[in-house]
Amino acid sequence: MTKRLVEVFTAGCPLCDETVSLVRELARDNCEIQVWDLREGCATNECREKANQYGIHRVPAVVVNGKLAECCQNQQPISREALLTAGIGQN
Repeated sequence: MTKRLVEVFTAGCPLCDETVSLVRELARDNCEIQVWDLREGCATNECREKANQYGIHRVPAVVVNGKLAECCQNQQPISREALLTAGIGQN
């Protein structure tokens, strides 16, 4: 079975940390979690390129298997229900 890739884009803020914790709490063995801190950047600038590719304009933002979660597309707060709807923690 292929693992679901869950990418969390942050900027080191308290709300971002809460989102990372919530994603980790909901994720199961079938989820691979990648946290990108846009404030610190990354060695290859891959994180900022990915954020641009996904159309991320605010953080925290969650991407599941290459698709920006609906809660992150329309400026809704990230919630447990929204992450479950995006497929995190699902078999």
